[in-house]
Formats: sequence, C-alpha cells, structure tokens
Amino acid sequence: MKIEFYRHSLEQSDIDNVCNTLKSIFLTTGPVTLEFEKRFCEHTGIKHTVALNSCTAALHLALLALNIGPGDEVITTPMTFIATATAIMHTGATPVFVDVEPTTGLMNTNLVEQAITPRTKAILPVHLYGTMVDMKELRTIADRHSLKIVEDCAHCIEGERDGIRPGQLGDAACYSFYATKNLTCGEGGALCTNDGCMAEKVNILKLHGMSKDAASRYSGKYKHWDMVLEGWKYNMSDILAALMVNQIARLEGNLERREAISTRYDRGFNDQVGIELPKIIGKSARHLYTIWVNADRRDSILHAFQDKGVGVAVNYRAVHILTFFRDKFGFHPDDFPVAHDIGRRTITLPLYPGLLDEEVENVIDVACKVCG
Repeated sequence: MKIEFYRHSLEQSDIDNVCNTLKSIFLTTGPVTLEFEKRFCEHTGIKHTVALNSCTAALHLALLALNIGPGDEVITTPMTFIATATAIMHTGATPVFVDVEPTTGLMNTNLVEQAITPRTKAILPVHLYGTMVDMKELRTIADRHSLKIVEDCAHCIEGERDGIRPGQLGDAACYSFYATKNLTCGEGGALCTNDGCMAEKVNILKLHGMSKDAASRYSGKYKHWDMVLEGWKYNMSDILAALMVNQIARLEGNLERREAISTRYDRGFNDQVGIELPKIIGKSARHLYTIWVNADRRDSILHAFQDKGVGVAVNYRAVHILTFFRDKFGFHPDDFPVAHDIGRRTITLPLYPGLLDEEVENVIDVACKVCG
C-alpha cells in the first residue's frame, strides 16, 4: 500500500472559482482577494487581513511595519522552518534563539527574559505542529520590556490555548497557505492584525511601495499613483485567492477529520517502545503529526517507512545546526540542546482529511514495526 505524505483536499467548487477568475478582468490582486481577506477576518476574529504570496513575506513585512531593522534583535526559536529566522535577517535585524520545551518543542517562555538585551525589539514565537505557545505569558513578558510580538502561525489557523486564538495577543499574526497547509493555494500567505495603521502600511509595502494597486487604478477616472515607501512584490493574485475562498468554511470540518486521525495514531502509539509523542496543550490545529524516535536510528527509520510505502518528512531539524547559520553566527549544536535533540529525533507522519482509515492503520502498523 502506497501512502502519500500529503494529498490536498481541494474540491470542484475551488477549481470552478479559479476558472471563473481566469475568465474575469482581474488575474492579479482584485475583488476575489478582497473577498478572501474579508472571509479570513471573519474566521480568525482579527480586524485586518492582508493577503500575500507567502508567510515569509508576512513575517518580513510585519517586522518592517514595526520599524525593526539593522542593529535590532528579535527573539525566536530554532525549532522551526528556516523562514522564521531569515525573515528577521531580511530586515537587517539579528535572530536571537532561545531553546524549546522538551515536551512540546515550543519556545520555552522561561528562557525569553534572559535573552533580552537593549537591542531587542520583538519576540517571534512559532505555534509548532498546530499547538500554540503560551501567549499570555509571552504577552506579559513583552509588555514588561516594551517589546512587540509577531506570531508565526504557519501551522496554526485553528489553534487555541487558554481561551486565546492566534493573533489575539500579538501585534501581528502571519499565516502560510503553502501546498501542505490546512488552508492552501499552493503558495501564499497572509498577515493579520488588529492595528489598522499596520495593515495600511503593509498594503503599501506588499506592492513596491505604491500608493495604489491595480484594482484601485482600474476603477473610475485615472489617477496617478505615487511611490511612498520602499516596498516589495509580495501581493497575492486573485487566481490563488479563488482557490481558498470556499476552503475557509471547510476548515473546522477538515480539522475534525485530522483530529480523528490523530486520535487513532495516539491510541496506536500509546506505550509503544521507541516512539514519543509531543505534548498537546489546548486545541491543536493538527497541522502535523510528529513522532520522536531514537536519534541514532532516526534516518534508518525514515528510510524503513519509505521502503514500506509510507511517505514521511522531518519537521524540523533545528535551524541553528544548518550550515548557513553555523557559518554566519558560529552556532554549535549544544547552544540549544533541547531543539537539537528534538530535531535529531523527529519524523512527521501523513495527516490530511483524505487519509483513509485503513491507511491510518497501515501507518500505525509500520511505525510500530520499524520504531520498536
């Protein structure tokens, strides 16, 4: 039995939306993108959404909108995808890592204050696998030191912890709509904020720093546009937005299916020798189902899964051990030992709504055989 690591859940209505958009006036940012932004605001409960071409763009522009740049420091986690750190570097600022919790892989909020220096301007937590960081504690720390918070919510549209959802306590929340995400258009992202001034600035920064986008130039009599800021080409097109407009309404239903699959996995791996599961706190968005195995055997276990037809991935090896970061910052694996250990033990299993019950049972059977 061949089990893909991921299969998307697009429906015919999503495809029809794209076809209709291809027959319309606007292919670039236009009315469909605006409709997506409106519906995403309704879903997240955050006042403003700016649709972009990636979560990386959202992280970059959020930091720029907060006037973070050369000489500044942003505290973040090494247990994440590289874009979390490189987005900080795109501004000219320096990423400062703190280690993670051994049971969750999330940023260890107990270590944040000792990493704060006079150059620290913001904290960039990552809601890993779908589980949220302790945002109440992090907000308290940030307020005590007059710092901003930009949340990396690439894994966590649907999450909740202590009655708090992503973006409610941060200054900005950044989302990914990459091919394997719970809400997807292949490549895309969004910045959400309750700060109207930030949203206005990001809307300018996302399109070369221009005062008017194509849609506003199209309507009414021609008015000259101006360049008011140094910006980037980060906008989302109506074609991509069309893929997602209807998906938003299916998010909770798809989450229920991923939760059911995760529960079957949990039962199957309960007390299984050689498999440790990250702790879930609150409501997880269940973006990834990750197991932690023996570090010395991890790669051979990965290959054993593949040999038996099960698609797997590694989310993630710790950022600070990657060649670029070692060379640029002089990091050593033991600088952040918990993240390094988790990164050496991580295997991510298939988790998506279209995964069949018999496929789930096959994954469990294979995992127990190859990990034990």
